[in-house]
Amino acid sequence: MLKLYNTLTRDKQEFRPIVPGQVRIYVCGMTVYDYCHLGHARVMVVFDVVTRWLRAAGLDVTYVRNITDIDDKIIKRAAENKEPLDELTARFIQAMNEDAAALGVLKPDFEPRATEYIPQMQEIIRLLEQKGLAYVAPDGDVNYSVRDFPGYGKLSGKSLEDLHAGERVEVTLAKRDPLDFVLWKRAKPGEPAWPSPWGQGRPGWHIECSAMSSTLLGRHFDIHGGGQDLQFPHHENEIAQSEGAFDENKGNPFVNYWMHNGFVRVDDEKMSKSLGNFFTVREILARYDAEVVRFFILRAHYRSPLNYSDHHLDDARQALTRLYTALKDHAVAAGPVDWNEPHAARFREAMEDDFNTSEAVAVLFDLANEVNRSGSRPAAVLLKSLAATLGLLQRKPMDFLQGRQVIVVPHAQLHVTGYPPKVEIGLSSEKIDQLIADRIAARKAKNYVEADRIRKELLDASIALEDTPKGTIWRRS
Repeated sequence: MLKLYNTLTRDKQEFRPIVPGQVRIYVCGMTVYDYCHLGHARVMVVFDVVTRWLRAAGLDVTYVRNITDIDDKIIKRAAENKEPLDELTARFIQAMNEDAAALGVLKPDFEPRATEYIPQMQEIIRLLEQKGLAYVAPDGDVNYSVRDFPGYGKLSGKSLEDLHAGERVEVTLAKRDPLDFVLWKRAKPGEPAWPSPWGQGRPGWHIECSAMSSTLLGRHFDIHGGGQDLQFPHHENEIAQSEGAFDENKGNPFVNYWMHNGFVRVDDEKMSKSLGNFFTVREILARYDAEVVRFFILRAHYRSPLNYSDHHLDDARQALTRLYTALKDHAVAAGPVDWNEPHAARFREAMEDDFNTSEAVAVLFDLANEVNRSGSRPAAVLLKSLAATLGLLQRKPMDFLQGRQVIVVPHAQLHVTGYPPKVEIGLSSEKIDQLIADRIAARKAKNYVEADRIRKELLDASIALEDTPKGTIWRRS
């Protein structure tokens, strides 16, 4: 039985779908005004593995990850660039898809954009207004009245008094209470706007997720996920909006299980642009293989802090190299798993304990050791099959070991060639192949001094050679 940590109840609970055999998941996605950073990568990879595992367990999963394509930051960036807003968002949606594909992230079943759900947002605001939970402020904005929703604070675990004392909240004279938040913003000159019962305007940030999730998954669904930074106020406000608006949720929560992945830190400091330690996914992929980055993310438990550093990425690369090295002499494909096999049983036990990928990866290393020790083909097949549930080890081993970047997940809207950037540190693949050919020619001519010199040149460039009956193969060490 799968157990997962529910942020709402602050404990691990047995996972019981609302509809047996079916799981509905909503995850807060990207605000598309800039390139994805490592924090975004963690959200995408973590919930990609959650959906992969649930499907591997035989469940019918509907996975929604939204796109925020209208927001103050988007409007500001478009104005700075003197670029039409829809062109800006289209460009960064394309970049997001490229990053996701490179990281082996499967497409969600639905990827709704906020601007496509304006009528549904307005309907929820209308319901909240009818129930006394929303009001039109003097400045023309429509605000949510936090004090009129009795359950506010249950996700963050804070009372209204705690929130007033400790949280940074936007304070305006138009609000009845500093904690009240905007549902509908009155249009300012030059800003994108839609007609509404409250005049020309645009939605606030929080209302979009209540509208998209309830439309696509229903007003009561199984799992809502996102980064820990969204727990308050975004997810807290989603609960207030959805449970406040929908009468059918009386006695039922808006969402049964809330999942939040931990923060990303850089050299033990919070990642931020102001500290100069802010890295986009494509900046990282210019230096590291994309599967190394995915492996680095999954080697930590999703709720723990993830500490990024060159040292940790280098260590992840060496560890993934060990796994691929175990498979290099076995041309095997992933297949069905016998979950009664001891390694498979341990792997499943780890994954069913709140998606403990850290322990699951440890099982992969045990299997790799067995393959290296015994040459067991069944162990190699099992290694590849278990790794497939994590989106790992699905390339040809020599592609990885020789540093070839290959996208292994078919991905809609991925049209740009040359991404991810080709990573070749030191000698290029073409140069290595030429030196190996020169060495073979020298050996045929019995010029062993020259052959040894070439081997040393390659070794000095961290290229390991292995002479086999089928020829010489190489890998980056």
